[in-house]
Amino acid sequence: MMSLTSHLEELQRKHGDLEKQIVQAMASPSSDDLEILSLKRRKLALKDEITKLKVAHTTH
Repeated sequence: MMSLTSHLEELQRKHGDLEKQIVQAMASPSSDDLEILSLKRRKLALKDEITKLKVAHTTH
């Protein structure tokens, strides 16, 4: 099983990757608003998960 630290690092890496994808999509003239919205939602869900794990870890 993955340790909490490595799991958080993986989630943060994915969060950063999504940020890069969003920036690239927004810079592209042929970008799809629904695709950008989907990426933003996935990024927010990852941020929420990261926050929950950090809070759960610090309260135990």
